[in-house]
Amino acid sequence: MELTQATVNDLLAQLGPGDGYMYLPSDLDPQDLTDLLDGRYGAPRTLVRDAFTDPTVDESRGAALLVPFEDRAVTIRAWAYGDQWVGTGTARDAEGAERPVLVVAHREVPEPLAVAPDEDEDVDWMERLRRITGWTQPAQRPDVDWAEVESRLGTALPSDYKRMVETFGKGAFDGYLDLNQEPWTGLREDGLLIWAGTEHEDLYCWRAEGDDPDRWPVVVRPFDGEDIPFDCQAAEFVCRILIDSHHPFTMARYFDTHWFMNYRESG
Repeated sequence: MELTQATVNDLLAQLGPGDGYMYLPSDLDPQDLTDLLDGRYGAPRTLVRDAFTDPTVDESRGAALLVPFEDRAVTIRAWAYGDQWVGTGTARDAEGAERPVLVVAHREVPEPLAVAPDEDEDVDWMERLRRITGWTQPAQRPDVDWAEVESRLGTALPSDYKRMVETFGKGAFDGYLDLNQEPWTGLREDGLLIWAGTEHEDLYCWRAEGDDPDRWPVVVRPFDGEDIPFDCQAAEFVCRILIDSHHPFTMARYFDTHWFMNYRESG
């Protein structure tokens, strides 16, 4: 079997939107399939390695992918994609032969709390963002040396942004909105620091004015237009574009459920 992204599409279509699994031909290299899924969904979480199941695996971390194989899974890696878990690796079939597998399962994502236009200032937007994305993993970058970063940039940074980086690490919301691990300074002459961007080349920035970075407003610089200001902080902005279908930069029209795609192995 020649593996391409088109082949992967066909295999996933055969499994359907619900729970399903298949054993693949023995001559298929499971790493090739892992690499293709990695390119599509980001870095996976390892559920089973050398027939040993990670003891932290539960329903929120892809345990449903292991159900079809009982105790026969040898290596299984998992990706969260919207309301679905996708997994691949190897497992022993009924005759005891180790073979490549592809498996999908439903992923429960908490219903996101609605975002009202006039939410009060006491909302913890980072906690709201965790809920919207169904994030259950431990902090990915808890030891960032922000003092060094801020010293190098010559400015303090918004606290919600620092929590985002510490919590989610390197990756993208819905595989689309890339979170910069430290602000880019390419628009500094315009008073802007860039904290995120999209594959459509829109830049999400702050208007870095005043002594309190927690009061810096978000500014979007579209790839083909003028700057658009928003009177909110970064975490609130991300929450709103994920689930507010009326936001001018909404992602809600593309996805009903939301996730954070990791770009590096988390376990």
